[in-house]
Amino acid sequence: MHPTEEIISKKHWTQEGQDNRIAFLEDYAQTPLPYLAGKKTFTNLPSLKGNIEQYIGMTQVPTGVIGAIKLKGKDAEGDFFVPMATSEGALVASYHRGALACSKAGGIHAVVVHENVQRCPIFKFADLSTALAFIQWVESQKHLFSAIVAQHSRFAQLKNVKFMVEGNAVILTFDYHTGDAAGQNMVTVCTEAICQFIENQCPISITAWYIDGNFSGDKKIRGTAFALPRGKYVTAEVTLPRSIVEQDLRTTPEKFVDFWQSSVIGAAQTASLGINAHFPNGLAAMFIACGQDAACVSEACMGIARANITATGDLYGAVTLPNLIVGTVGGGTVLPTQQECLRMMGCEGTGKSRKFAAICAAVLLAGEFSIAAAISGGYFSKAHKLYGRKKS
Repeated sequence: MHPTEEIISKKHWTQEGQDNRIAFLEDYAQTPLPYLAGKKTFTNLPSLKGNIEQYIGMTQVPTGVIGAIKLKGKDAEGDFFVPMATSEGALVASYHRGALACSKAGGIHAVVVHENVQRCPIFKFADLSTALAFIQWVESQKHLFSAIVAQHSRFAQLKNVKFMVEGNAVILTFDYHTGDAAGQNMVTVCTEAICQFIENQCPISITAWYIDGNFSGDKKIRGTAFALPRGKYVTAEVTLPRSIVEQDLRTTPEKFVDFWQSSVIGAAQTASLGINAHFPNGLAAMFIACGQDAACVSEACMGIARANITATGDLYGAVTLPNLIVGTVGGGTVLPTQQECLRMMGCEGTGKSRKFAAICAAVLLAGEFSIAAAISGGYFSKAHKLYGRKKS
């Protein structure tokens, strides 16, 4: 059992419990948490430009903490206490339990495989022949596009340009690396500049063009996610010894895998895109706490979780997320409580986005273990009766 479990998990709904957790986390992370603790209130309204319009106040979402969750790998190494903002009872308790089980097993190995963000403008022409001629011209000009991008962003790097023809229309896919920003606005600005260059310089008559042809998958779940990843492509794995599955998760590897196989069949019968138990639960809670674009959960939750019994009778699990849109600079990451949440994990600012992505994947894997164990072990409903029901 992790030595901090008693401090983190007990006295959920008391002032003493909150005070103890804040004091522990401030000491552990070596950073003050005045906004999360309620000791300071937000008053710097001019700083909200770029975050909100017609501001009237802050919507308060309860924030809890799970962990420590142990990670290993080149992108994130160590023990992390992870903030999660939610109004859904039982969610934090469930992820916390999975995190402790995975940590007890030696930790989760999580890796960012690659990263890119797309913007896909569409150009329309009189006929197919003109569209094909346009592609040839764009191919001859591609070497100029990177310089245009550099004029409009310090961080964006154009990696590739691809084409898709549909009759008299052409969709251009611009692949970018966006540094530590999530990057949606960044790639929009850079792509707009390239498209204006094309419009001004192209000798071929363009009937119309639009900055996005709904091809990139921005904030949409899509079947091409694994073939055309967007954001950070992250995968994570852990093996839980049989003893931990039985004692900490209160099920068996056999029951766990039998349930998981049954759930995969159910997902296939309903034509589910992605196979997982509840990725959106963990992602939404982390995104809100850490200043991410919450609407990106719609595409980031596209992923696969799987489980099997090893040759020694232990339980292996893995998750893969091809569309994890996260950042540690810009956007909502500059807001005070969101800064504190990122700082708590050592994920604030430049050079930390891959680390944050790895933590996200690890948390989702822990959450998959916990919920599948509860269902296969027969106590899923009991847990929600205990933590998830309001009493008048």
